[in-house]
This record gives sequence, C-alpha cells and structure tokens, in this order.
Amino acid sequence: MPRPFRVCFAATLALLVSGCQSAFFGFVNRDSAQPDATAVYDTTRGLALDIYRPQSVAPDTPVVLFFYGGSWRTGTRAQYRFVGSRLAQHGVVAIVADYRTWPAAGFPAFMGDAAQAVRWTVDHAADYGGNPQRLFIAGHSAGAQIAALLGTDARHLAAVDLTPTDLAGVIGLSGPYDFVISGRLEEIFGPRSQWPDAMALRFVDGDEPPFLLIHGDGDRTVDVGNSRKLDFALRRKGMASTLEIVSGGNHFVTAAAFYDPERAPDVLPAVLRFVGADAPDGAGAQAK
Repeated sequence: MPRPFRVCFAATLALLVSGCQSAFFGFVNRDSAQPDATAVYDTTRGLALDIYRPQSVAPDTPVVLFFYGGSWRTGTRAQYRFVGSRLAQHGVVAIVADYRTWPAAGFPAFMGDAAQAVRWTVDHAADYGGNPQRLFIAGHSAGAQIAALLGTDARHLAAVDLTPTDLAGVIGLSGPYDFVISGRLEEIFGPRSQWPDAMALRFVDGDEPPFLLIHGDGDRTVDVGNSRKLDFALRRKGMASTLEIVSGGNHFVTAAAFYDPERAPDVLPAVLRFVGADAPDGAGAQAK
C-alpha cells in the first residue's frame, strides 16, 4: 500500500477509535456501491436489510448475511456498504442486516433479531439470485459473536424453524466467543445467570456447520485466543473449522480488508474460498 494511503487510512482509523464514526465510514464507503434493494424483515420493529447483487448470478450463487460490530451498542447497515459491495463484486449475493443495539435491546433480544434476518434470507434469497442452500452468515466483532452463537446454540434458529445445519457455514471476523462480561457490558447482557448463554464456545456439541475464523494476533480489543479456542473446540468435535491468523493484525483489519484488500491480503480470498466464490488469482493463505 502506498505510504500516503497508509497515512490516510491510519488517520481515519483513529477517527473511528476516537468516536468519529461518520468520518470513518464516509471514508471507507466513498467508492462503495449503493445496495440494489432494501427490505424490511421485521415489520413490527422496522428492522431492515440491504441486498447487494453481483452482475451475474447462477443457480448456485452463494449468499452471505453479514452482521456488523459496534460493541452491541452502535452500527447501521448503511455503514457497511463496503462489505456488501465488495462481496457482490466477487459473485456473492450479500445482505447486510440491522439488528437492535443497546439500549433499544440487549441480550438475548438481538439474537432474536438476527435469527429473523436469517429466516428472511432463507425465504427470499432466491428472489435476488442467491441459493438459500448456500447461505453463510458472517460478522465482525460483536457481529461475529452473533453469527457464531447462531451457528452453535440451536435454540435461536429453532425459534424461526431453522437449525444450524441449515447454514452452509459461519464466518467470524475478530469475534468474541468466550469473553469476560464486565463494566458496561453487564447492562447489555443482563442477569449474571444468562451470561454463559452468550458464549458460542459453550455450545459446541458436534452439530455445527463449517466455520471460518479470522483474527489478528495483534488484536487488543478481542484477544485472538477467542478464535483459537473456538477453532479447537469445533475440531475436537469433528466439525470443519478453518482458522486464519493475520500476523500483527489489529481488531479492525479483518473488516478493513473488505475496503482495501491490501490491508490484509489473505482475508478476502479466504472468505471467498470458503463460500465458493471467485477469489482473486494467486491470492490467499493456507489454513492454520
């Protein structure tokens, strides 16, 4: 990456960390396409999702439903156009869903939102050229916690008449799967008695879909041990799991790679290989 661009990107990343999210997302989305469609998946609460279609679709076109991060407090689907549009460029029907954040809702209410988004996607993916039998759910940070819990704790999808095995796979980017709940997180996750229910690691029992876990080993927000432990637990139960470690990568690099693949050149190819889409020629790393 040219040095002027690195400096510019570092400055915008600093804006995100300091709380100036509008400036950060304005920067990363400046070249991103607008969604091809928007749909409301929960009419009662007005929750919606954005759909990004590739230029051409086939009967087996994969679908990725993405949940954003933001410490379960912030985030909107519009901020993550750079994820949806990048995936669509590579032949994926990409869907970015909103869900309720604190204080509108805490755990496990936002899991119910996410499960409803999955239900809507299963029912409507074909309307946009995607194959619902090739549905992958993905997320970054808090969104990865949501995606992983949908893939491990069958109760959430059961509420919408689905199972984890209805998913083609789960993609977790810099996610917390066995984390400490303290401070401001206590109000989000409610009574102490339900805290264990937020941990995807606790529910690995051998009926999970394939997982792809990507994490930077320089992450100071969510320790890389979260992904290492979940990968180990899945493998121990005989489940398919791929762990990709971004050497020196921070908490945001796994998401930033969708805006600028050079930030972490192995991330996007790993995701595209996992979902069976078009990876850039000659790119990608081996699973660890």
